[in-house]
Amino acid sequence: MTQSPAKITAILVARPGKSAELGALLVGMAPHSRAEPGNLHRDVWRDVSNEDRYVLDELYRDVAAVEAHRASPHYQAYLAKVPELADRTAVVLEAVEVGNR
Repeated sequence: MTQSPAKITAILVARPGKSAELGALLVGMAPHSRAEPGNLHRDVWRDVSNEDRYVLDELYRDVAAVEAHRASPHYQAYLAKVPELADRTAVVLEAVEVGNR
């Protein structure tokens, strides 16, 4: 049996005056996350209707790769910093089979 991919979607809303610092943190973390063996995709998006809202879009090989990501030094540094910069909601998702088109 193969492991299915795991997707992380996180929505972060910058605290007042912290949008630029939050954006720099998210963009700065991207190369580290993308270099992880289990990372298949990682992008940072900014809401066109609210420049203080960012969305992280990540795809990992499986849940074990997500766990490795969350144990990484760069993720731990992010977790230590992000509460002062933003409100954050993150979900780990698994694919739901919808059949062929």
